[in-house]
Formats: sequence, C-alpha cells, structure tokens
Amino acid sequence: MKAAITVLAVAALATVPLWLRDPYLLNALITTGIFIIGAMSLNLLLGFTGQLSLGHIAFFGIGAYVSALTSLGFDIGLPGGARLVHEPWPPIVGLALAILVAGLCGYFVGLLSFRVRGAYFVIVTISFAEVVRLVALNWVELTQGPLALTNIPSIALPLAGFGELTLRTKLQNYYLVLVVGLVAYLLIARLVHSHFGRAMRGLMENETLAVSVGIDVTKTLTLAAVISAAIAGAAGSLYAHYIRIIDPEVFAFINTVTMVIMVISGGKGSLSGPGVGGLIFGLLPVALRPIMAPEAQWIAYGGVLMAILFVLPRGIVPSLAQRLVRRRSGAAALAPVALAETGVKKGA
Repeated sequence: MKAAITVLAVAALATVPLWLRDPYLLNALITTGIFIIGAMSLNLLLGFTGQLSLGHIAFFGIGAYVSALTSLGFDIGLPGGARLVHEPWPPIVGLALAILVAGLCGYFVGLLSFRVRGAYFVIVTISFAEVVRLVALNWVELTQGPLALTNIPSIALPLAGFGELTLRTKLQNYYLVLVVGLVAYLLIARLVHSHFGRAMRGLMENETLAVSVGIDVTKTLTLAAVISAAIAGAAGSLYAHYIRIIDPEVFAFINTVTMVIMVISGGKGSLSGPGVGGLIFGLLPVALRPIMAPEAQWIAYGGVLMAILFVLPRGIVPSLAQRLVRRRSGAAALAPVALAETGVKKGA
C-alpha cells in the first residue's frame, strides 16, 4: 500500500511541468524541492535518532560552496608566498565533491558533538554553523565574502556519444531535483528499514537499553550524521547550480528553521513527512504573497503551523495514518457484531 502511494505521488509530481506553465510557480517548486531534500536529511537525525541539529544548514551551505568553487575555480595565497590554483572542473564533479566534503564534515562534527546530548548538542551544532558562516563571510579571497560567488555554471550531464546536456531551463532542473529527491528518499527508506535503522530507533526510544544490548551509540549516531550531512550537501549543490549565485546568507538560521518546520509539521520519523510539510510551508508564502502584506504573511504562516500542531500533534502524516488505522480497527471490530445480528434475524 505504501509503495503504491509513493509511486502515485512520484508519477503525479512528474506530470506537474506538463500542466503548470507559470515559470514563477515552477521556480517555487524547484527551490521548495531542494529544501525538502535538506529537510529529509535533517529528518534522518531528528526523526530517527532524536537528535535536534539547529546547525544543519551548515552542511547545505558547505555543499553549495564546494560545488560552486569546484566548477568556478580559484586562486588563493598560502603561507610562505605560495599560491593554490584550481582550474574549473565540470559541475557534476562539484556535486560529487559536495556530497563527499559535506559527509566528511558531518563525520567530524558527529564524532565530537555526539559525546554530549540535549541542549549541549544543539549549542554545538549552532556554533558550527556560525563558524562556517563567518569563514564564508571573511575569507574573501576564496569565497568573495558578501560580494558572493556569481556566474556559477549549471549542472551538465555527460551523454555517451552526444557530449553533454546542460540543465539550464526550469523544466530540466525540476526533473533533476525530482530525481535527486527520489534517490535520497529511497536511500533513507532502505537505511531506516535495515538493522542500522533499528539501532537508530532503539537509541531514540531508550538509549540505556540500546547500549545494554550492544549498540555502539557514538558509531551509530556518527554514521547517521555522515549520511544526513552528505544528503544536505547534495541539496546545497543543486541550490548553487540552480540559483547560480551564492553568498554567506545561505547559512542564515532561518533556513535551518524552515527545514525543522517542514519536518515537524509533516511528521518527524515518517519518510514522507518532510515532503508533505515541505510542500505546504514551501508554497504557502507563494500563495499568500499576492493577497497579504509581508507582516500578515508571517502571522498567517505561524497560524497555519500552530493549527496543524494542535489538530495533528504528531505531524500530518503520522496523525492521519493513526486515524486511518483506528477507523479500520473500529470497522473490523464492528464486522462480527453485524454478522451475528444478521444471523439472528435470519433465524428469527
């Protein structure tokens, strides 16, 4: 049943460019899709290990800068008067390096920060994101600082015997984001249904009991952080090559908050929750912009979020799934009674 719903959802999303002709709305869907991928990566930590990272945007931004610098090239000075010169590489290589570097950063951050829990972990992640933002802001020779990296080339896919296909149009980027999002979804689904996924859930439910049965806490959480950071790095790379300009504002705290809202509203710990929450809160500002002043938009945004959390406290997907199960259970419980009453009437 779940697989059928997933297939239908992907098929429906694949048809969107066929009937949606407004480039503004298509652009909103692309950027929303990129942040949904980031929210999916955050959900791997928050929803399946119970670790709240409020610095997750750091990995998104690292992926964006690594991919942009790989495809643009750079020339920076080193101690001793030497210079490090990097010639531009194909953007697809930048995407691969963004995933690798973001994953490595996730490894080091996880290795250090998972020795603490709760509020201390949150502070460590926020501090890491702020440090990375300050590096991007002040290392002007490499990142251009507040002047931004511009003219970032679009991703080009190599085609055997036909050269390259450069993904410049919104239609092409829409399908690129859809494919990357589907790959990320399948990877996370495979992971959480494996032995490793059960270990993550065990740590979230009862860490003491999980340790008593031999689960290595630091190893499990660090591996989850690596995969989560790598997926966020891929999302950042897509963002950089689609927007084609990147500056330190990509590390803004509001972007992490946006991902957290997508996860919580959709339902943390559910595979499809970030996608549902992401579509609602990614497109809600677009729907409100023509009819409300900016201040009223934020009030409506917060009101919708509060309404969802009050009515569906576990998030949209888990709460609706729970209600559906209760209805089915109630119907199944009433069925024998109905059959018995029918039998009595026939006997009479």
